[in-house]
Amino acid sequence: MEIKLLVDGGAMKPGPALSQKMGPLGMNMGKIIADINKATGGFQGMKVPVVLDINTKTKTCNVIVSTPPVSALLKKEISLEKGSPEPNNIKVGNMAIEQIIKIAKIKEKDMSVNDIKKAISAVLGTCVSLGLLVESKDPREVIREVEKGDYNDLISKEIEKPSQEKLEKLSKDFEKIKKGQEAYIQSLEAKKEAKTAAAVPAEGAAATAAPAATPAAKPEAKKEEKKKK
Repeated sequence: MEIKLLVDGGAMKPGPALSQKMGPLGMNMGKIIADINKATGGFQGMKVPVVLDINTKTKTCNVIVSTPPVSALLKKEISLEKGSPEPNNIKVGNMAIEQIIKIAKIKEKDMSVNDIKKAISAVLGTCVSLGLLVESKDPREVIREVEKGDYNDLISKEIEKPSQEKLEKLSKDFEKIKKGQEAYIQSLEAKKEAKTAAAVPAEGAAATAAPAATPAAKPEAKKEEKKKK
């Protein structure tokens, strides 16, 4: 039988959900959790899909780990909390092609591709939706460069770590880009504040305009009035 789980990479803890599934099978819960944490240790800080392939006769369990989504791997790689609210206008990071190669190699087996270049292009596509730059460029431009063979040397050598010098240059480039975005971001925030401020008086006016409900006379009170008459 198979049990599908979504666990914290390298940090799964015992819980009622798993106990209810595994308890009746008489399995060693402590060992299973230890095996899961060992298998997912490389994905700490991320949610990881896991399948437990259980042999109920022999009481053995095989842990099958799927890789986290590309978006999660990209954010983890550069310590990014969330993607851009407007990917086309606001950029939230600047990555090196070596980092993209690294993630493509991790995800290649889970993708419907038979070529590392296609896996790289797929990762670059996710960079577009997150608002990430690659090599200080729009990822769509980098996809075309990959297809032309501009990064063949890095790809063939499977270089996954950029030099410190390159990382520093990408960081400086991104600082300039962020400064260029400041005015646009401030204008968006001003619009949000104006919209919020306009909504508050409108709510107050609606409350003032609503007539106060007149409480209905109680039946008992009406009867008492008739008796007095």
